[in-house]
Amino acid sequence: MSSTTVRATDWRNISQFRKGLVTDMHQPSRRDYVSINFGHRSGSYNNGKHWRKQSCWRKWKQLSRLQRSLILFILVLLFICLIASYPTVTEHLRDGHQDTDSNSAMKPFIPQMLPEPVKRGQPPMQEQPSQRKLSNKRRPPVLNHLQKKGNTSDTGAVDKAADSIKKKGKEQGVISWHGAMIDINHNTERTKNGENKEGSPPNQKAKFSKESEAVRLAAVQEAFRHAWKGYKDFAWGHDELKPISKSYSEWFGLGLTLIDALDTMWILSLKEEFEEAKAWVAAELTFNKNVDVNLFETTIRILGGLLSTYHLTGDTLFLDKAKDIGSRLMPAFNTPSKIPYSDVNIGKGTAHPPHWTSDSTVAEVTSIQLEFRELSRLTQKPQYQDAVAEIMKQIHKLDGKLDGLVPMFINTNNGQFTHQGIYTLGARADSYYEYLLKQWIQGGKKEDQLLEDYLQAIEGVKKNLLQKSSPSGLTFVGEVSHGQFSSKMDHLVCFLPGTLALGAYNGLPSDHMDLAKQLMETCYQMYTQMETGLSPEIVHFNMHQGSTRDIDVKLADRHNLLRPETVESLFYLYRFTKDHKYQDWGWEILQNFNRYTKVPSGGYTSINNVCDPDYPSPRDKMDSFFLGETLKYFYLLFSDDFNVISLDQYVFNTEAHPLPIWASA
Repeated sequence: MSSTTVRATDWRNISQFRKGLVTDMHQPSRRDYVSINFGHRSGSYNNGKHWRKQSCWRKWKQLSRLQRSLILFILVLLFICLIASYPTVTEHLRDGHQDTDSNSAMKPFIPQMLPEPVKRGQPPMQEQPSQRKLSNKRRPPVLNHLQKKGNTSDTGAVDKAADSIKKKGKEQGVISWHGAMIDINHNTERTKNGENKEGSPPNQKAKFSKESEAVRLAAVQEAFRHAWKGYKDFAWGHDELKPISKSYSEWFGLGLTLIDALDTMWILSLKEEFEEAKAWVAAELTFNKNVDVNLFETTIRILGGLLSTYHLTGDTLFLDKAKDIGSRLMPAFNTPSKIPYSDVNIGKGTAHPPHWTSDSTVAEVTSIQLEFRELSRLTQKPQYQDAVAEIMKQIHKLDGKLDGLVPMFINTNNGQFTHQGIYTLGARADSYYEYLLKQWIQGGKKEDQLLEDYLQAIEGVKKNLLQKSSPSGLTFVGEVSHGQFSSKMDHLVCFLPGTLALGAYNGLPSDHMDLAKQLMETCYQMYTQMETGLSPEIVHFNMHQGSTRDIDVKLADRHNLLRPETVESLFYLYRFTKDHKYQDWGWEILQNFNRYTKVPSGGYTSINNVCDPDYPSPRDKMDSFFLGETLKYFYLLFSDDFNVISLDQYVFNTEAHPLPIWASA
């Protein structure tokens, strides 16, 4: 048989094989499940040799359309997950396009911040994106909202549902708390080339400094205009603005905020706003009212504000008003002891103590001297100065002091200290120490009794009230109650660094400046260690070894009232040291005021909880000192023109109203 001859049995076998193969390849697929097989086949593919010889493309073509679709879907999904989880790529996508399109409606709002001041002995460190959720200090909560240009959203309906308000807040760049909406879309400072001050090369520092000064001064002016808008729209001519409810509150009914802000507007060069206020003073302000006013508050805010504005402008309108209110306050001094009553009816010409006590607070009766002394000098009527000088003479010789530290209360009948044994530089005693030094400066450094009392009091502070916290060793001023030390420190005490620095500048011991710098650091930490970057009203410092944090804040003390004391001291420290870190600290504080207290419809509000950046809870109150003191000290802090209210020519009263120094030493 030739090689081409095939036996019938062989042809039959080949025919059966081919028939089976065709049948196998055209077998209808099952529709109730999907199977993807990898590995060896059994049957006629002995030892898997035929499987291994097949190409990948041939194998791919053998899969059903559904199987191929599933494989492609899985591969695409894995690729997307790989891209999303790769940190370098996502970081580049998030940061690389941050500033590329400021007009894009899809650009997420990312608050810009100056770098945190570098701690001594540590290299500067920049916060990484992955760390942002670990710390809330000096930063607003992370918001996934869209930035909208030209947003002028109002506070809206306070009684809407919380979810609706929160959603609206995210869309418009505000934080909402219980119906109140606070604007956080405040532009923070950057150099034109995107570099921060600390990273600028030496030949650019001067340029940056001028740009930085201009940006910060403009920010303070804008903050004032925003606060003034709220007052003008909702509280014009009344004492204080309630920005959340868009209404006002009355304390004395004398336009307290307007008068307190007069010299601030002049210093900030806000001439249009000043002329509006001046017109109101000329046409509407009258003190012929049957109303009780507080002697201390009226003296430092109204009398001090009018006298200061007269000196800055030369307009006798303000001097005439100052003479009027000054004379109407004099009945307060008609007491058996010559220690004045706290309350005066300026219409009836009568005075009385509070209804619940016959005492006045020591701070109140000893912090009216600068104003009445200046009124005597301008009017050539000695009765004003004589009345307040008598108070200082009596307190100088009183028993009950602790190394120059005074109790908090004094009786208006017998002129003696009451509630003895409690010594603090906080509420009810604070400005006594401030006015000892400032009267001495105002009078040309000639009144030795005032200087003696001041120096003795500072030594008493060092001996009895100074301690250090644990673990950081912050120097703080506590309190003494009947021989027991308390680590409680009011925010009000943060006037002390500035006062100490002012004394050192005027020739007092250099260690006063050293202590001022230490306490300034502490007051700054009272801000920076809070989650909102804003200080509470009262803190308690830890002193026990092993403490994990320096500062504790009780629930009832967590409010912030927009107080000026820390900014005031930053102003003095910068004026005397020229250290720009004090400006940077103040800039951080101003930014946080804008984040957490600015109300879009106008004004700023005090808040209840500085420890909760998500819901700080507004108090619906803007005290007059926010315009009279806080914003004024911000402006002076950021100005490098030291001739703007020169401290060689002016001394500030405790409400930040500058009064002239009478004569050089």
